[in-house]
Amino acid sequence: MRSERGWLILAAMVGAAVVASVLIRPAAPPAVLLVLGPLFASHRLTVRATAGLAGTAVALAALPSGAGDAPYAPFAAYGPVVSVLSVAAGGASAVLSARARTGDRAALERMTRLAELAQRAVVRPLPREIGGLDLALRTRSATEGALLGGDLYDATLTAAGPRLLIGDVRGHGVDAARVGAAVLCAFRQTAAAEPDPVALAHVLDDRIAPDLGDEDFVTLLLADFGPGEVRLVNCGHPPPLRTGGRMKLLEAPNPSPPLGLAPRPSLQRVALGLDQRLLFYTDGLSEARNARGDMFPFDRRVQAALAAPTVEEAVADLLDLFHQHTAGGERARGGDDLTLLLVQPTVGVLGGEPGRALDGEDRRPPLRST
Repeated sequence: MRSERGWLILAAMVGAAVVASVLIRPAAPPAVLLVLGPLFASHRLTVRATAGLAGTAVALAALPSGAGDAPYAPFAAYGPVVSVLSVAAGGASAVLSARARTGDRAALERMTRLAELAQRAVVRPLPREIGGLDLALRTRSATEGALLGGDLYDATLTAAGPRLLIGDVRGHGVDAARVGAAVLCAFRQTAAAEPDPVALAHVLDDRIAPDLGDEDFVTLLLADFGPGEVRLVNCGHPPPLRTGGRMKLLEAPNPSPPLGLAPRPSLQRVALGLDQRLLFYTDGLSEARNARGDMFPFDRRVQAALAAPTVEEAVADLLDLFHQHTAGGERARGGDDLTLLLVQPTVGVLGGEPGRALDGEDRRPPLRST
């Protein structure tokens, strides 16, 4: 029984059963069993309720029991006193237990609240629009009760235009959250001041090195948006998915290891029109398996889902496909962290005229028509 009323009824029933046994078989000495009611109560009820039941048990133990003390001869005269003291001792123990439990629970609630506030300070909600980009985000942590897990994401507006980050820390739980927080803090400290996304990837790798263990690493994808294009730096992260007239995974031409594993970041320039969208995601999507062990497919159903009228509707439809795929599968029973971030440029994307590099140089390679 989860409710306090249920536990109160249970404790009262135990006490009533003991009293009934005294009335039915007065020769038996079960008075000490009266303490069972307060002991049950101490697991769920308040200190006051437990103390009330303990007092009632002591009062019942003090009632005359007829022939109930006969088996204790020659100590029959002390039988009632021993029973009352035993019940009183058990009741006091129950009250102390209830007091300790409620104190621990209050402390746990305070710490949980502080942990939640700390997580919210790190995991900032993304705006629906930033610098001419429409954004839609869906996340799920594999760690119960955690807002920050192995996945990480953020967005900022630089002088050149909007910049997005998405990444995935190896592992789950507290250690992954700690490393993820380190990446986000380093990104927020340097993202607006460093115009070159390749240099930024190196800076992030250096900044988080003290927080990484021997086997730790972080996949990372940086995206700088300008008129008609997006500049990507991918360090071991799943490639973004571009949709529009057709759907294409934007594989990095020069793959780089993740942060923490000697990354070799390079710049990938991709054309992005106003009628196209980019899906950023973690391997919680791409490696999600169904009951047969098949991975999540990027097929026509995904293309149709991502073509919904708004990015919010599109990412919601994609999440529905994910749930359909994983129903009964490994990922449905816990699985990995999941992050979906869908963006679409609008007419007001910042960054100057098409063809101007973010670092101020006028010469650059032509757009990669991938």
